Amino acid sequence: MKKDNKVTIKIPRPLYNQLKDLTRDTGFNSVTDFIVWVLRDVASGGKLDQLDRLSAKEVELIRQRLKNLGYL
Repeated sequence: MKKDNKVTIKIPRPLYNQLKDLTRDTGFNSVTDFIVWVLRDVASGGKLDQLDRLSAKEVELIRQRLKNLGYL
């Protein structure tokens, strides 16, 4: 991808540091790679709708999946 095809997205430093710790030893080369992976995963789900919220069970399943993958 050409450099001019990218933009900068700012996130709070504490979140960045948390993501840096979270992604250590996971195979992601950088926090940016992890963020792009997460955003692509979210975007592939289609359109976000404020009425569509995750249930507590769905949140727990996602947490368990991330834990099983070694992210948590």
